Amino acid sequence: MVCTTIKEGLECPFMTKKGCSYNGGICHKIVDQCDGCNRSAEFSSGWYCTACPDPSLKWGNGSCNFASHVSTASASTKTKINPLKASKRGNR
Repeated sequence: MVCTTIKEGLECPFMTKKGCSYNGGICHKIVDQCDGCNRSAEFSSGWYCTACPDPSLKWGNGSCNFASHVSTASASTKTKINPLKASKRGNR
């Protein structure tokens, strides 16, 4: 349903006919780590995340999985391959 509390006009999964069903009934403002994210939007009462209602919970255990401004470095380590075993596998 369309939000009628804070993010007016935006589609919200927590909105019901009785109002906002999220914990506390309202969305929470973005935290400092959200600065620069494409999912943050300015509404009449401040800056809010369009993807989740409480960004502080997303940043509590590390980086937010919705953050568009944070890039994760893949830790791909090359393992050494034994050339003798590799040649035997290739002959199968």
